[in-house]
Amino acid sequence: MMVLNMWFFILLMFMFGNMIFISKHKHLLIVLLSLEFIVLSIFFMMIMYLSYIEYDMYMLMIFLLFSVCEGALGLAILVSMIRTHGNDYFQSFSML
Repeated sequence: MMVLNMWFFILLMFMFGNMIFISKHKHLLIVLLSLEFIVLSIFFMMIMYLSYIEYDMYMLMIFLLFSVCEGALGLAILVSMIRTHGNDYFQSFSML
């Protein structure tokens, strides 16, 4: 029963992260935080799944490596956008 509650909680985290990602796209910082929330829920999902099948947790280290790289790239884009445009609104720059 406890495992089923954890799967439900992880699915709820994933759905809330996706809802925030879809609905709040005015600021880049909120989009980046919702992406990190989605990555965190996927990380928890991988922990639950890999412990359920009693598999090695080495894949989690690779996943964490890519998620840290994704977060660093997102912050670099955020800093460069704030330096050039003065804010993190998506409307303030063109997508060309």
